[in-house]
Amino acid sequence: MDLLADARAQQDELVRLRRALHADPEIGLELPRTQQKVLAALDGLPLEITPGPAGLGSITAVLRGGAGRGRSVLLRGDMDALPVTEETGLEFASTNGAMHACGHDLHTASLVGAARLLSAHREALGGDVIFMFQPGEEGYDGARHVIDAGVLEASGSVPEAAFALHVASAVFPAGLVTVRPGPMLSAADVLRVQVIGTGGHGSSPHLAQDPIAVAAEMITALQTMVTRQFDVFDPVVMTVGRFAGGTQHNVIPERAEFDVTVRSFSAANQEALAERSVALCRGIAQAHGLRAETEWETLYPVTNNDPGEAEFLRATAAELFGEEATMVMPHPHTGSEDFSRVLERVPGAMAFLGATPRGADPMKAAFNHSPLATFDESALAAGAALYARLAVDRLAADRLA
Repeated sequence: MDLLADARAQQDELVRLRRALHADPEIGLELPRTQQKVLAALDGLPLEITPGPAGLGSITAVLRGGAGRGRSVLLRGDMDALPVTEETGLEFASTNGAMHACGHDLHTASLVGAARLLSAHREALGGDVIFMFQPGEEGYDGARHVIDAGVLEASGSVPEAAFALHVASAVFPAGLVTVRPGPMLSAADVLRVQVIGTGGHGSSPHLAQDPIAVAAEMITALQTMVTRQFDVFDPVVMTVGRFAGGTQHNVIPERAEFDVTVRSFSAANQEALAERSVALCRGIAQAHGLRAETEWETLYPVTNNDPGEAEFLRATAAELFGEEATMVMPHPHTGSEDFSRVLERVPGAMAFLGATPRGADPMKAAFNHSPLATFDESALAAGAALYARLAVDRLAADRLA
C-alpha cells in the first residue's frame, strides 16, 4: 500500500477541514463546534466512535483490524486552540479572539486523514487502532481527562504503543521529522508567591516591611539556586513571567506577588524544585520578618520517549520521506505536553513535524503560539501518511523488546 500517495490524493479535503477548524477555534475542554466538524469528517468510516462525557469534547474512535486481534496502537491529535488574537491576515483567519497558533488544527486534520487511510486498508491491519482526538492540551490537562474517560481501554486491550506528532511553524524546515529517545519535552510546573509585609510611606522604609524588595531578592535567589543546586547536565529553567506590587512611586504596598514557570527534565528535579524553591522563598521572607504564601502547581510530567519506539518512528519516517527528512534532536525541547500522560502508561514517542512556510527562514519565521504563526499545509498529507504507516507497521511488527 502506498500510504503517502493516498494521503496526497486527499490533500485538498484535509486542507478544507483544517481551514474550517482554523477559522472557528475553541479553547479548553469543551469544543462543541470542533467536535461536530470532526465527527462529520469521520462519518461513514468503519469506526467505533465514543464522544467524551459531559464537559469533555473528546472523540475516541476505534478501528478494528481485519488481520489480527488482541493488539492495538494509539494515535493522538489535539484539537484545542489558544486565547490569541490572530494577526496572520489569512483569508481563513480566526476572528473570534482565539487562534490555532500551535497547529492543533493540522494535528486534527492529519489524524482524520490517517483514519481514512487506515479504514481503506482495514483488512490488512494486524490489530486495532485507537484514534485519540483530545481537547484541552493548552493548559487544561486534557490528556489526563481523556485517559480518565477510558481512552486507553477503548479497544479492549491496552495499547502496546502510542504516537503523536506536533507541527512546528519555525526552527524545522517543512517536512523534517525530528525525534529523540528519552526526554523529548520538559516537565512544567508553576510557582506562585505572595509576599506579605506592612505598607508605609516610601520615604520611611524602616517604618514598614517592604514586600517588593523581599520579592526581588527571592527572584534573584531562585536563579542562583538553579545554578548552584542543580546539575547543568540535567537542566532546569525558572522564568518569572508575572510580577505585581504597589500602586504609586511613594507608597510601600502591603503585598507583592510573582509567578514562575518552571521547566525540568527529570522526575527527581521536578520533585526537588517543588521542595527547595518553596523553602527558599519562605526562608527569605522569614529572614526579613515578612511572610510568604506559596503555591506550587504541577502541570505536566516530562515527555519521555521510549527509545525503541522513538527509533521506530524515525525509521518509519525515513522509509516514507527519505533519511534526509529525519533528524535525531541532540537536546530536548523546553516546551511541555500533556501527551506525557499517555507516555507514562504506554511506551511510545512524540515527534516534531516541520511546517515552516515554504520560502521562509526557519530561524526567523514566527514560532508556535505567535499571533503571526503560519504553517505549510503540506504537513497535512505528510502527517496523515506517517500516522497511518506507524500504525500499520507497528501492528505488523513483533513486540519491541
